[in-house]
Amino acid sequence: MSTFEEERYSKVKFGAWVGIIGNIVLAILKGVIGVIADSRALVADAVHSASDVVGSVAVLIGVRAAKLPPDRDHPYGHGKAESVAAIIVAVLLFVVGFEIALSSIQDMTEPVTVPQTLALYAVIVSIVVKELMFRYKYKLGKKYKSEALMTDAWHHRSDVFSSLAALIGIGASIAGGAYGIDWLAYADLAAGIFVAGLIMKMAWKLGKESIHNALDHVLHPEDTEKMEKEAQGVPGVLQIDEFFAREHGHYVIIDIKIAVDPKITVEEGHAIGKEVKRILMKENYVHNVLVHVNPYEEAEEKENR
Repeated sequence: MSTFEEERYSKVKFGAWVGIIGNIVLAILKGVIGVIADSRALVADAVHSASDVVGSVAVLIGVRAAKLPPDRDHPYGHGKAESVAAIIVAVLLFVVGFEIALSSIQDMTEPVTVPQTLALYAVIVSIVVKELMFRYKYKLGKKYKSEALMTDAWHHRSDVFSSLAALIGIGASIAGGAYGIDWLAYADLAAGIFVAGLIMKMAWKLGKESIHNALDHVLHPEDTEKMEKEAQGVPGVLQIDEFFAREHGHYVIIDIKIAVDPKITVEEGHAIGKEVKRILMKENYVHNVLVHVNPYEEAEEKENR
């Protein structure tokens, strides 16, 4: 394993552990205070943080699996394990959002109590901590091209939104109780429903992107233009017939067909293909290059065939 890969695994693993420990602390804090302060929105937010723990564990497992070297059954490596982990996190996020919405709607039919002011302080702490966690993990995920870590980072950002909604709901409910505005007491539950909607929307978006990337997504021409020019510049390469760069999680595998002088020897053609592979694999995120050597043909010859 290269130095870059070792560094990547170490940093991404550390990021996952930051999420696990941070979410456990926040889930316990918000859950206990939510029960004490009698705030449904804060309890729902605590459940959201608890789901983040499972999500971060899925990321950790996915990153560890993606680190495994290629084997007989997986000759292209295990990079897609991170995409699978990202899909698991997205599904989990959607289920949690649905359960929160259902619980809040059911509670709307029952008498509600005004939460205590203590709930506000817990929510403010949660907003600050989760925003810091989002910024740290998103930056790390982007730097090391970790789809699972970036999905988990957005999971934290959804927690920030849910905590903001909880803050508004709890504050409105407390204000309603203080000024005798009975209908404002339901703001705590309304915030829970709003939070749930945000969670499900984000889960759908992240899940859709992760599934797209898991289905042998090919990089667009504008993303591979530089690599194609480098391959074209290799002495002996007369033309590039085909160029596909397939994403496998955090790394890329390239399939390229080059055209060379048909009169050179097989050994010379092999040497040109080997140089093309060496040039393309200078990029840290390119793990393998499969080069197919074709005899060069003029356009007229192709048409007459």
